[in-house]
Amino acid sequence: MGEIVRVQKYVAMSGAASRRSAEALIDEGRIAVNGKILTEKGAKVEIGADKVSLDGIELKVKNKNYYIMLNKPVGYVTTVSDQFDRPTVIDLVKNDLKDIRLFPVGRLDYDTEGLLLLTNDGDFTYKVTHPKFITDKTYIAKIKGGVSINGLNRLRRGIKIDDYTTSPAEVSVIDAAEGYVYVEITIHEGRNRQVRKMFEAVGSKVTALQRTKIGTVELGNLPLGRWRHLTSHEINYLM
Repeated sequence: MGEIVRVQKYVAMSGAASRRSAEALIDEGRIAVNGKILTEKGAKVEIGADKVSLDGIELKVKNKNYYIMLNKPVGYVTTVSDQFDRPTVIDLVKNDLKDIRLFPVGRLDYDTEGLLLLTNDGDFTYKVTHPKFITDKTYIAKIKGGVSINGLNRLRRGIKIDDYTTSPAEVSVIDAAEGYVYVEITIHEGRNRQVRKMFEAVGSKVTALQRTKIGTVELGNLPLGRWRHLTSHEINYLM
């Protein structure tokens, strides 16, 4: 008898989508089990016995998982494909990993560079991105004209942006040159354009943004646009 798992986990194990995305695929009627369209998110299947398909194509559980760190440049969208035909982060690795279906772990904005994780392991994505698993993210923000002491303290206490108040951030000025100030900031969420919005809320404009760390996993000296495999220590930490 094979392992029995929820359909969402099976889809994630196949590398076709993350568990969250699999739920959306079920809602859209695109997932079938043994030839029958699935309507229940809590359904379970037996690996090796039940047939799970996406849009009529059978999904197979992968034996080997890949965990990639990419130094994303500005000008790439964090997605597998783009409706506007813009360059994607997958374009940066596909020539080296031609037969591996990877997807991004979380997001980096089009105009933000730095540390981005890619994988074919849906469970890994879930544990890094789900709000119940708090994974700190550290950025260096380049700010024209600087930021006030009062502004820094407001960020440290938590600040209201959009319809929510952020968790207290760790913030420190690390450099200043030619009319710009460089601020290192660690946040505990990861909402859309959160760092830029936080600085805007205290009257400062971010002109460039780089993510340097996820938890204790650091970008280091990885060149822009290049990638490497995560070490076993890094994988175990993030899991």
